[in-house]
Amino acid sequence: MATLAANEPLSARTHVSDAYQRFAGICAVLAGVFTLVYSIAFIVLANVTLSSLALLATGLLGTIVVVALYERVRLTDASFALWALVLTLAGALGAALHGGFDLAGALHPYTLADANAPSAIDPRGLLTFGATGIGVFVFAWLILRGQNLPRGLGYLGYVVAVLQIILYLGRLVVLDATSPIIVVPALLAGFIATPIWYAWLGVSLLRGARP
Repeated sequence: MATLAANEPLSARTHVSDAYQRFAGICAVLAGVFTLVYSIAFIVLANVTLSSLALLATGLLGTIVVVALYERVRLTDASFALWALVLTLAGALGAALHGGFDLAGALHPYTLADANAPSAIDPRGLLTFGATGIGVFVFAWLILRGQNLPRGLGYLGYVVAVLQIILYLGRLVVLDATSPIIVVPALLAGFIATPIWYAWLGVSLLRGARP
């Protein structure tokens, strides 16, 4: 098998175009911003309309970002990279659907028989937190095994993944949104870890694209 030169453009080594890397890099930074907006709107302001819009935007932007991330790590292990892509795409689409569902309810209020009934689209955050957490964990592992992204991004990815999985399990088992088991990881993930991870990934993608 031919060996690629060290100075060969990153796009040639990962089969992702420089234009898409730049596009995904900008979207990753925006996803970090919208993640922070969602956390502020949901936890601090309790504004359902704003939080739903932010979640919808984060989910849609996430679909763009994880494709670029997949291309960056696929040469390390194509099968694991594909699995991570499927999980994170499912999580991003689940978040977008969850945000769209909540937005529709906020714009045209309705009454549920049981306010604690799980959503059929994303029950207790199965996709938004559960699938995303597992996918990010695999991506973090691949980042640390490869050489196309900063190792620190991989370690931070582990933190994001663990917090996301704890959030899903907390909502599934404990349910009470005021429980420290849910509040602490929600604050750490929503205000610190996830926005930084998205922003760092965005900068890394932008640096990898040729001007």
